[in-house]
Amino acid sequence: MIILAIDFTVQYMNLLRALLFPFVPVYYVVTWLRNKCYDLGWKSSKSYDIPILCIGNLSTGGTGKTPMTEYIVRLLQSKHELAVLSRGYGRKTKGFILADEQATAETIGDEPFQFYTKFKDKVSVAVDENRQHGIETLQSIKSPEVIVLDDAFQHRKVTAGFNILLTAYGALYSNDIVLPTGNLREPRAGAKRADCIVVTKCPKTLSENDKKGIVKQLKPLAGQAVYFSSISYSDRMFSNTQSLHLEDLKDKRISLVTGIANPKPLIDYLKAKSVNFEHLNFKDHHVFTASEIETLRLKAFILTTEKDYMRLQASFKSDTSQLWYLPIAFDIDSSNKFDEQILAAVR
Repeated sequence: MIILAIDFTVQYMNLLRALLFPFVPVYYVVTWLRNKCYDLGWKSSKSYDIPILCIGNLSTGGTGKTPMTEYIVRLLQSKHELAVLSRGYGRKTKGFILADEQATAETIGDEPFQFYTKFKDKVSVAVDENRQHGIETLQSIKSPEVIVLDDAFQHRKVTAGFNILLTAYGALYSNDIVLPTGNLREPRAGAKRADCIVVTKCPKTLSENDKKGIVKQLKPLAGQAVYFSSISYSDRMFSNTQSLHLEDLKDKRISLVTGIANPKPLIDYLKAKSVNFEHLNFKDHHVFTASEIETLRLKAFILTTEKDYMRLQASFKSDTSQLWYLPIAFDIDSSNKFDEQILAAVR
């Protein structure tokens, strides 16, 4: 029943997007005018006396902001007093919250909760839909040396010192149009604000000629470096107390539960590993209802992404052998050059 409902919803949304095409020019003009007001100084944007790194995209999701944020955290955490600030998409709270032991995916959002779970001993994690207020509150209570803004490319009330723009391989912003029919939050011209562009989720076999073709499509400005990154899935999955090798799943019937923008790479990886699974696909940041949780509880073995695990784990604490997640690793070509560019921006 869940699968049928999901398929119907996807088909309905695709049809709705096509019908809304006449509104694309309206959305384009409104977002273009907003950006132009900031560009001309008619709308104010605030700078700060500490390094602010912004990670974001032009599209509505699925570009890999979370693994990029974790990469930046790992690069800087031993060198600087670091804080990560997000708006906390999907949380049930408002205003500024500094993550602590009482934090959950519901109070701060699934991605910030993932950051906190991984880095709580080394990095401050906070959420605030008002980024100016969030930065200033962090400065008053934690005095960070560097702040990383997660998903803030369109939040122009803050002038970041360095902007990292992400675009997914196979869904380049250069080939897309704005909402409501396309996936872009603003016109493609917004890419000019980026200090560097990272093409994410690339195949490991991407050739140098392919990279040159992508750069040609993106048309970066002089001085805008373009990097290519890929993700690789672990061959081990984890519950909150155990780990298993994927080889151990060969004879099991698995329920793969995803609430991310693009689950295809994970699906392809599991198929390549000969894992037998049904796929329950929900929208990005999906908030699971009580009835959906009850249906999932009937599944013998649930495998999910790390981000989805953050939202689901509270509902499965009584059975640590039922819910598992598969972590990913993030690799970037020319990593030394990229790292040095980030470190230089912080200096």
